[in-house]
Amino acid sequence: MIYLQLFLSFLQIGLFSFGGGYAAMPLIQAQIVDAHGWLTMSEFTDLITISQMTPGPIAVNSATFVGINIAGIPGAIVATIGCILPSCVIVTFLAKLYLKYRTMDLLQGVLNALRPAVVALIASAGVSILLTAFWGSEEKILLEETDWLLVVIFGLSFLLLDKAKMNPILVMILAGVMKVAAALIGGV
Repeated sequence: MIYLQLFLSFLQIGLFSFGGGYAAMPLIQAQIVDAHGWLTMSEFTDLITISQMTPGPIAVNSATFVGINIAGIPGAIVATIGCILPSCVIVTFLAKLYLKYRTMDLLQGVLNALRPAVVALIASAGVSILLTAFWGSEEKILLEETDWLLVVIFGLSFLLLDKAKMNPILVMILAGVMKVAAALIGGV
């Protein structure tokens, strides 16, 4: 039964995660944190972090991680197949349609209209993760409970990525080193 739940949950994620990995994060959260309780919000944030540090799409990495966590290697295989199956079918179908009708104004209009919705999905996921990172929860935001070290690491990382155009892998390594150094220096 758990294999069927994993397959169907990640089939839904794969079927409705338009806009790429970041847009899929609210869907992943809804399935694995809210609907099934397979992970806590803190574990979900860790999952997103791990998914960013490993090659491959966030949804597929999430499926594999959650599958292993819930039902071992067979669970990982079932969840991953559920996640990628819709994309394989839909992309094949859409590629044929797009190649045939790519110059049609209606199609271009639909694609343009979807962009703001995708940005909203990405922003929603980003805010949820940001709140969990700084306050440990989305529900209770108190200034005195702010993890200021993580706020500083976020700010520096943002500047390095946005202004200095530093390699994201180096920024992640630097962020990890800063946290470890702070823990060694001050027991943070």
